[in-house]
Amino acid sequence: MTRPLPYSFVLAGAAVLLCLAIPSPLQSQAKTPAKDPIILKGAPMGGVKFQHKLHVERAANKCETCHHASKPELPSKAPQQACSECHTKPLKAGMKTTVQGAFHAPTAKTGLCIDCHQKEIAKGKKAPSKCVECHRKDNL
Repeated sequence: MTRPLPYSFVLAGAAVLLCLAIPSPLQSQAKTPAKDPIILKGAPMGGVKFQHKLHVERAANKCETCHHASKPELPSKAPQQACSECHTKPLKAGMKTTVQGAFHAPTAKTGLCIDCHQKEIAKGKKAPSKCVECHRKDNL
């Protein structure tokens, strides 16, 4: 005859399953978009094939390396938004940086592609540094 499991074992097992079902902060920090690579369209020189997962790994899951918090004058509509939703051409009211400036301007503080690529090259790592290495007409 088998004995039923003690109530404390059943309760402990349920607690473990509940903990596994709740996402940890680390899991929610670096959300990779469903489509990866992403084709960033709209640039006159051609779209950019952007590999989000690769950049997340290189930034050690620190989203703020590229993404900044929303500003009170133009709050984010969602936790993850395309840069071009706020950084537009012509500029929206309250914005100081166009979408091109957000990626290329020497005054930008975060999310600056070319600046980060040049730093990687200076460390001896491989990163695109010429316009046509990122911008491709076939990515339109």
